[in-house]
Amino acid sequence: MNFDLNEDETMLKGVVERFVLDRYDAEKRRRFLAEPAGFSRENWALLGELGILAAALPEAAGGLDLGLTGMAVICEALGHGMVVEPVVENAFFAAPLLLSAIGGDLAGQWSEGLAKGQRRVALAHPEKGSRAGSTWIETRVKRNGSGLILNGEKPYVAAGHGADGYIASARSDGDAGSEAGWGLYFVPADTKGLSCTTWSMTDGSKAVSLVLDNVSLDPANELADGPAALRRAGLRASLARSAEALGIMERLFADTLDYVRQRVQFGSPIGSFQALQHRLARQYAELEQARALLELAIVSEDRDDFATAVDGARAFIARASIELGHQAIQFHGGMGVTDELAIGQGHKRLLVISRWPDDAAAALDRYAGVA
Repeated sequence: MNFDLNEDETMLKGVVERFVLDRYDAEKRRRFLAEPAGFSRENWALLGELGILAAALPEAAGGLDLGLTGMAVICEALGHGMVVEPVVENAFFAAPLLLSAIGGDLAGQWSEGLAKGQRRVALAHPEKGSRAGSTWIETRVKRNGSGLILNGEKPYVAAGHGADGYIASARSDGDAGSEAGWGLYFVPADTKGLSCTTWSMTDGSKAVSLVLDNVSLDPANELADGPAALRRAGLRASLARSAEALGIMERLFADTLDYVRQRVQFGSPIGSFQALQHRLARQYAELEQARALLELAIVSEDRDDFATAVDGARAFIARASIELGHQAIQFHGGMGVTDELAIGQGHKRLLVISRWPDDAAAALDRYAGVA
């Protein structure tokens, strides 16, 4: 099977790489993270102008409707540049989920803004009782005449600071852990009764905790077939996260190779020491395995085992990425854990990706069919 990129995919990869080259280095990345939203709004607008934020949106909503290969190419290039803008969580996950399952005037009001980067939406699904990707929804929705009333808390909304709207899960029937009896509802950020508290994740990105206190919504704000839509969007987002992690792994490995070729000890570059060469060879092998599993998941999109392939890629990459990060830090010594180098910054991002929204063990259980 030919895994070479076609002309459009090659051009797309070049656009993202040019964005990274023009806009990013370790110091700029720290500065972007220090901004109130945890990323650069100027960069976000530029990504909109370049068409990156529209890549995963349906054509009917002004998007490019790229396949999984295009999405993976973008995310890998963003990962290699360690870009802090929340493209995966906002543009490749929440926005397509909203526009694929919301209808009528609401979709028309939001589609252009989401495609151009003028608006952002985030998913508010996990709750305090959620474990390993399991369903746990205590937030409740009830009908009030011709409207809907939501009450509950969503403490873990990744990339939620400054979002213009949230897709919140809420239960109309059953116990908190029941697989049935719940749906998804779109809550604009300025809705009365919605309050947000910002907090920082390990990689410095900004998440929020939401409190929904008698939030009133129009019935049109309910997403069609919410649980099924979330499963479909979640698989694509999981693959996108794995592609981003692969890009970061490649960056850390390349930086480590450069370092061991330059760092001299006992009169020789440390990269000439056989013990270190063996460790680097093992990391290179795991990088190749990670790429192979990601490509397997991509070509499985139209097959019945697509979800299994995505979980397999995630299970391997989430574990291998942390190990590679640990090795890169050890090669660099004490400075490897600091934010002065891309090594420390990238490892923190890998810690988040490998554990959000669940960890490698949970993905492995799903892959093995025991979850």
